[in-house]
Amino acid sequence: MVRIELKYLGNLKVEATHTPSGAKLITSAPVDNQGDGSSFSPTDLAATSLGTCMTTLMGIVAQRHNWDISGLTLSVDKEMIADPQRRIGRLTIHFNFQKEIEEKTAKTLERAALTCPVAHSLSPKTEVVTTFNWNGVTRSYTGEKET
Repeated sequence: MVRIELKYLGNLKVEATHTPSGAKLITSAPVDNQGDGSSFSPTDLAATSLGTCMTTLMGIVAQRHNWDISGLTLSVDKEMIADPQRRIGRLTIHFNFQKEIEEKTAKTLERAALTCPVAHSLSPKTEVVTTFNWNGVTRSYTGEKET
C-alpha cells in the first residue's frame, strides 16, 4: 500500500504528498473548468500517469535485455468530453525512437507498454490510441489491438 496525502490549498488547488518519499505536487483546475491552469489538472495527471507507466514498463524490459532505449520520447494528448458527465474521452500517445531497432525488439517493447496497469485501470469508455514510430516504421493500436 502507498499513501498519498492531500491538502486543499484554496483557489481550486490541491497539494499531494507521496508519503514514502515526501515528494509533493500541486494540481490546479484547468482554465476550461473554472481554474487558472497554473499546474497539472487531475485529469492531466491521469494522462501523465499513462505515459510514464507505459515508458517505465518499456524501460524495465529494456533493462532486462540490456537494450538502450535512451532518447525515446513520447507525448500524450488528452481530450475531454461531456457525455453527460465531464470525463477523459480519449488519450492519444505518440512514441518516437530515432535509433535503429530490430523489429522483434520493437514488438517486445510495444507489448510491454500495452500491458500498463494504468491503461487497464481506465474506464472502458476512455479510448486509448497508441502510436509507435521506430525510426520510420509506425504501428498504431487502439487499446491493445493493432489498427
